[in-house]
Amino acid sequence: MTANAQRGIFITFEGPDGSGKTTQIRRLADWLRVHDMKYEQNLEPVILRQPGGTALGERIRAILLDSRVEEGLGQIDPLTELALMFADRAQSIRQIIQPALDAERIVLCDRYTDSSEAYQGAGRGLGSERVLAVHRAICDDLQPDLTILLLPDADAALQRARRRNERHKQQHGGADENRFEAEGEEFYRRVHAAYAAIAKREPHRVALIDGDDDIETVALRVQAVVAEKLGSKIPHDPGV
Repeated sequence: MTANAQRGIFITFEGPDGSGKTTQIRRLADWLRVHDMKYEQNLEPVILRQPGGTALGERIRAILLDSRVEEGLGQIDPLTELALMFADRAQSIRQIIQPALDAERIVLCDRYTDSSEAYQGAGRGLGSERVLAVHRAICDDLQPDLTILLLPDADAALQRARRRNERHKQQHGGADENRFEAEGEEFYRRVHAAYAAIAKREPHRVALIDGDDDIETVALRVQAVVAEKLGSKIPHDPGV
């Protein structure tokens, strides 16, 4: 593979809640599977989310995202929140991400350290340097080969996220994943600005897809970026 001859390719998806990451990961995975069947190039992706993705991670996710948790546990301190995020991330790296990369697989991960820099670093006010220092210590500074950053209008994305979580709540007996979405607009403006700053700081890694294009248009933009990263593993074929 062109990104790193010694391992697979690690692709992360980032963006504020409601930016469409889950949909675009699913679309990209389907696109890779079509190419895998046609060209037999080991393109079947490994897919996970953070927090979550492992048995331990799903328990951590329930603590971090369910808005009812603090009713029983008390308010979660920002540093505790950061520590839990990285505990989940460390487990994901050891259990899923690194073994998949060692097997030369493509890994698609819904959120990674950029999310912590945006949400805990900027949103909670802990600062980027603290988050990046924890990343270096806990994750052995494992960096994605490519990050797809979806950055639509902040207000529209937040409204979509809140509608999504209302549906989740109705489908799961009152449990929700609305703890972050309950934050005010200023919190999300800090998150949005932090993501834009990360894209500007690391243009070699981060592919910024901004604006409010429809799902299909965004999917085509994502595919073009990934095809360039994969190089010869994705032959030029307009019919696929």
